[in-house]
Amino acid sequence: MYLAVMGYGTVGSGVVEVLNMNKTQIAQRSTVGKLEVKQILDLRDFPGDPNESKFTKDFKDILSDEDIKIVVETMGGLHPAFEFVSDCLKAGKHVVTSNKELVAKKGYELIELAKSNNVNFLFEAAVGGGIPVIRPIEQCLAANDITEIAGILNGTTNFILTMMIEKNMTFDDALKLAQEKGYAEKDPTADIEGFDACRKICILATLAFGKHIYPESVSTQGITKISLKDIAYVNAYDSVIKLLGVAKKISDKKTFVAVYPAVIKNGSQLSSVSDVFNAVLIRGNAVGDVVFYGQGAGKLPTASAVVADVIDCARNDEKRKPIFWEDAGEDDLVISELSETAVYIRAKLKAEKDSAVAEIEEKIGRIELLTYDGAEKDEIAFITERKSEKELKDAINSIGEIETISVIRVTDY
Repeated sequence: MYLAVMGYGTVGSGVVEVLNMNKTQIAQRSTVGKLEVKQILDLRDFPGDPNESKFTKDFKDILSDEDIKIVVETMGGLHPAFEFVSDCLKAGKHVVTSNKELVAKKGYELIELAKSNNVNFLFEAAVGGGIPVIRPIEQCLAANDITEIAGILNGTTNFILTMMIEKNMTFDDALKLAQEKGYAEKDPTADIEGFDACRKICILATLAFGKHIYPESVSTQGITKISLKDIAYVNAYDSVIKLLGVAKKISDKKTFVAVYPAVIKNGSQLSSVSDVFNAVLIRGNAVGDVVFYGQGAGKLPTASAVVADVIDCARNDEKRKPIFWEDAGEDDLVISELSETAVYIRAKLKAEKDSAVAEIEEKIGRIELLTYDGAEKDEIAFITERKSEKELKDAINSIGEIETISVIRVTDY
């Protein structure tokens, strides 16, 4: 069976490499015999590449080739990926993608197109890179009512926070190191502002809860405001700070989806996930908590997930895998402020500490004060009781004796 690869960057070239490296095992597992790349679409030239004869710069060469049954999209971005993938599905070709932006923003439309043309649109690599998580949600956990998902979904931000926690690096120095190691792009905005994690949690929430969650509707915070002072105070609480993507089923019609830095107790299932590794915790009403852990990015780990989908398409060439969901309505999301949480707060004192604590507890309720060796005397840090975010926000804004600097949710994962 022939396939084409659109985009010969890190992931696309990795797909070709994995297909060649493990061709014997792949041929056995695909049940159709050899899977061979016939064409590779890329606007660049690759002189001397072993696959040089397979390159084309014209998408129509792939679209019109009836021998090509599976198309792998690893170009990234929304356009022209959406148009190319749509045309391939309409032409009766299965499509496999690693493009998280495409799935998060256009997944519903593409699933419907695949359905109407009796082909498959698969995207295991779009969320966890080499970590298998989408297929387990669809198959292994199918007997469960999934109530909650929480994930460390971005390796770059996890690496930066790990360096801040373990090496006492400033955010700027940790980001620079991440760029030097190739973990962060020259423009790291999508990672450090939480947009990448947002796309991934949208895909997971959509699969788990059956309605398309669009990134634009999700409250998203990055890690740019996390300081070494926050790291130190949270360490005194026997906890660490991680960037989480969270999705909770509130009712049959309501879900809460958000991306935010979170305080996580040491010893929990997500607190020890460090460096560039990712982890996804899924909470089911029958199975309890299960955690999927591994490398969330990288050439070969991501290519491994893509090729697994290719094999799945080959096995199911004559039928569709039952992946589907509804489009989301305006009332399907819960406003972030209505969700309940405890929070960590760091603030400047504008009065004597005892007086400030008295006002804080009057307005917010009981708090747990935090400190560390070297903490500034004109600062205060504490953990609140669990309340709705709106209650906490209104209470914090009403306190006259402190000036809030940091507010971070506290989790129970």
